[in-house]
Amino acid sequence: MNRPSRVPGTWVWLQLLLGWLPVWALYTLMVSSANPIHGGTPVGHAVLSGLIAVGIAALLGLLVQRITERVPWPHPMLPGFLAVHLAAAAVYSALWLTLKFGVELLMHPQSTTSFHFLLLPNFVLGVWLYVMVAGISYAVQASQRVARAEASAAQSQLAALRGQLNPHFLFNALHTVVHLIPRDPGGAARATEQIAGLLRTTLEGDRDIVTLAEERAFVERYLELERIRFGDRLRVSIRTFEDAGAALLPSFALQTLVENAVRHGAAPRVEPTEIIVEGRVSGGMLTLTVRDTGDGITVAPAVANIGTGLQRLRERLAALYGSDARLSLETGAVGGFTASLAIPQSLDDAAEGS
Repeated sequence: MNRPSRVPGTWVWLQLLLGWLPVWALYTLMVSSANPIHGGTPVGHAVLSGLIAVGIAALLGLLVQRITERVPWPHPMLPGFLAVHLAAAAVYSALWLTLKFGVELLMHPQSTTSFHFLLLPNFVLGVWLYVMVAGISYAVQASQRVARAEASAAQSQLAALRGQLNPHFLFNALHTVVHLIPRDPGGAARATEQIAGLLRTTLEGDRDIVTLAEERAFVERYLELERIRFGDRLRVSIRTFEDAGAALLPSFALQTLVENAVRHGAAPRVEPTEIIVEGRVSGGMLTLTVRDTGDGITVAPAVANIGTGLQRLRERLAALYGSDARLSLETGAVGGFTASLAIPQSLDDAAEGS
């Protein structure tokens, strides 16, 4: 899922600086063009005056941000809300004028440049600065609320998909036990114990993102259950590179691919079926491939809709990674079926998903 990442503090300050630069440039231009009879204000003095004015306005803007946090934007608009901000704007402007003129007089006791503008235009400018800061603050708060709502909705979607996936897996596992009861009661008992262990692991692990090593351990326990049912008809080979064990992927992702291969590749056949699982990390992507030697699928449209497990996996990938993750399905010309999963390895995704 595309989730909002935490913005570093240095970037926040850089954004604030870039936001106030146009105000500083405009104020400097206004000061430098003052007193036209005497040729205008020296550029150096105008630049310093602009820095003082904008610096004080920016510092007071922090107080404006606090006010907007304590006085939320109402729906619908209320007279009391407008009254609070009108009073706050007047106080902000008065403080800005007092501090600005005071600092300039301390630095240049003989200078009267700060008073070249009339008091009323300066006061109006201070009110305008307040409105600008308050408006931006409310806009940022609104975007943050939208981002939090989207993140909450995405987490709810993931929880719902995971909740659907677990019963789907449990149903298939119980189906295995049902098949074993009439012909192998002892195997059915062992399978029930395996299901209990798998279910315990499922209930204890409530994460969207796990390591490949953790997912592989779960898959191997699942395959022990299926071997009780299929015996020598099921042959599985799992090959993952050593550095891929710490790679991150959605929980149940590999299990879904393997379960699909067992259910659609091995189950319909009397002959032995081999399932080959490979995993590697390259170019910042974890690539998992599950290939079986079953009969395959001869009808092309069915490839895109082969089982609800894969469909739910697609939905989880979209929720977690957007379009950065890929699930591709391919049937062989003479049988067999291959499912390939490519997952980006991002530290932000890992931190937020775990």
